[in-house]
Amino acid sequence: MNYDGAVAYLDRHIELGWKPGLERIHRLLEMMGSPHLRSPAIHITGTNGKTTVTTVAASVLDAMGLKSGTFTSPHLERVEERFKVAGEMATPEQFARAVTDVAPFVDLLEAETGERATYFELTTAAAFTLFANEAVDVAVVEVGMGGRLDATNVLESQVAVLTGVSMDHTEYLGTTELEIAREKLAILKAGGVLVTGDLPDEVDPAADRRADEVGAVRRTVGRDFRIEDLRMSVGGWSYDLDGIYEQYDDLYLPLHGRHQAGNAAVAVAAVEELFGRALPSEAVREGLARTRVPARVEVAGRAPLVVLDGAHNPEATGALARTLREEMPAADWTLVVGAFRDKDIYAMLAPFEGLAGQAIATAADHERAAEPSDLVVALERVLPGIPVTWVRPVSAAVELAKEWSGTEGAVLVTGSFYVAGEARPVLVASC
Repeated sequence: MNYDGAVAYLDRHIELGWKPGLERIHRLLEMMGSPHLRSPAIHITGTNGKTTVTTVAASVLDAMGLKSGTFTSPHLERVEERFKVAGEMATPEQFARAVTDVAPFVDLLEAETGERATYFELTTAAAFTLFANEAVDVAVVEVGMGGRLDATNVLESQVAVLTGVSMDHTEYLGTTELEIAREKLAILKAGGVLVTGDLPDEVDPAADRRADEVGAVRRTVGRDFRIEDLRMSVGGWSYDLDGIYEQYDDLYLPLHGRHQAGNAAVAVAAVEELFGRALPSEAVREGLARTRVPARVEVAGRAPLVVLDGAHNPEATGALARTLREEMPAADWTLVVGAFRDKDIYAMLAPFEGLAGQAIATAADHERAAEPSDLVVALERVLPGIPVTWVRPVSAAVELAKEWSGTEGAVLVTGSFYVAGEARPVLVASC
């Protein structure tokens, strides 16, 4: 099938939503000859920061002269954004070939079991097929949700990463951080290595227990590797990294937010543990320096300044608000926000108190999107005293925000990666 046919084939499975369990994906990949087992893998979970860790790890691997394959989700504008080989998004032809290779086996699976495969299961299988087709040296794979029952957990990964844990997807993963952590820690395989970012106090012992249960080694930030001399630079952060096996100095990460330096440190540690040794210092420097992660405090316009961020839970919006206060303190923000109904919207909005001078509620074209009128109620309660209205679609909300702000103001678009995905092409086109 061609590109349009491949997209349409996947889209026919969107309405199935998330169906936890590994039976379907295991059987599908078995039918296909187990493409997911053809390269070593780094498997990454966590409430926030997964895509940054995935991207940095792959960038370092590529700088070492290897060919990485990455799988992330969700996408912003085009589905093939989820798949990268050697740092480059899959071409339409590569994407179409991968889906074409998967489709006959999906049809067989559905006939055999009487169950439909989900969109995420199909994209996961397509990623592994693409990696096999392109003979990648290392797969760097981001969990979709949770870990234990996520389709990516078919991997026999050498290194598992837990970036951090906070409250999100509670209807699926648990109602406490400890319950959520246990779901995520289930990606760690026997004899592997667990690399962790900064974890809540009540979660940290659970990571040790999981590592002990499966005979794995644990490496954690602050004990086995640490950031030193962190300092703000133009367009990002500079620092030194005392790694697991080596000291890496004079690093520059072109991402806004001091928390991103921590994510990059976790990524480097994961690559170190994949090889069990120090990495070439120049590859670490080059890998970090060329990292780009869209919709993570992304400056997507000027005059007015426009910042795009996919923050979609309270921890993420808190980090976003701290970043804006620290790195762009003079900005007078017009907030454009859209979120899913199942999110803790009031807690998500709270960090913007005192930061936003006016706000526009909107909604992405998604069945789970909260009604903008409901967001207005939340905005008026959490951010009292500022002008608030609602506009849809997202593109119209962005244009109104730019008018309200004028050339000297600033616009922040956030609340959902789907909102960011609908805003981004409008902003890019106007640059």
